[in-house]
Amino acid sequence: MVRSTVLVVDDPLNVKLLMGILEADYELLFALDGKKTLELEQQPDLILLDAVMPEQNGYQTCELLKKDSLTRDIPVIFISSLSDDDDEAAGLQCGAIDYITKPINAAIVKSRIFNHLELKHTRDLLKRQSSIDGLTGIANRRCFDETLLQQWLIMQRQQQTLGIIMIDIDFFKAFNDHYGHVAGDECLKQVATTMNNIITRPADLLSRYGREEFVCILPMTSAEGTDHIAENLCEAIKALAIPHLHSEIGGIVTISLGCATIQPTVDKLLLDFMIVVDQALYQSKKKGRNCVTSSSI
Repeated sequence: MVRSTVLVVDDPLNVKLLMGILEADYELLFALDGKKTLELEQQPDLILLDAVMPEQNGYQTCELLKKDSLTRDIPVIFISSLSDDDDEAAGLQCGAIDYITKPINAAIVKSRIFNHLELKHTRDLLKRQSSIDGLTGIANRRCFDETLLQQWLIMQRQQQTLGIIMIDIDFFKAFNDHYGHVAGDECLKQVATTMNNIITRPADLLSRYGREEFVCILPMTSAEGTDHIAENLCEAIKALAIPHLHSEIGGIVTISLGCATIQPTVDKLLLDFMIVVDQALYQSKKKGRNCVTSSSI
């Protein structure tokens, strides 16, 4: 079972104390000030945050975490020497889920962390279930929209390249009309499963975009890498050799693909990028389908 990750943000003495209490149960990260908390590339499942820190205090750090779409859902627990009711209220008002006062009581800290992680895992499970396409078992349109925006912001921050592939099953309406909707559904499931087996990196995402449309998000992927994956997807679907008597190309199920890559910056719009990807897919259809068209901006 994968262990949850807890980020401890405090002075060196308390970091050492808390890590000693928690190391048997969790993967641990640490930071010694609020600014370092915001710079960490690995996202924890929960953050233990001291209220009193130099330069940027815990309240300011928590507010910034909650304003960022990438970190706002991470539970924050304050562990502080400030014990007045007003201090606790300030911590909860800026977005923390709990407030524990020092001196540190190991049993209380462990119990609070366990309870809040259980709640988070339940919320995450419900969110995942709401993000799955019921027919194909891959991510749905809602998951795609959320993940695309998230990865756009991450790639912008890290100055990395983002690749997108849009996919359409060729002449699928004719397939449905001839073989029936039950066979059409089975075709969609086969195509989705086959493509999903090719999209293997943890950060990559294949999702269903429409009835017979799919889309793939490829963070930190070059134009050459995106094109290579698109070609692999195209060949894998042809290799299935699903009969399609009413296809105008080859008598089997095929797909058309449009792909593009971009390095997101503050002066580029995500909508404009998706229009470029959609136009690339249109060009593949115009060229005769069963092919890949790539672009970059």
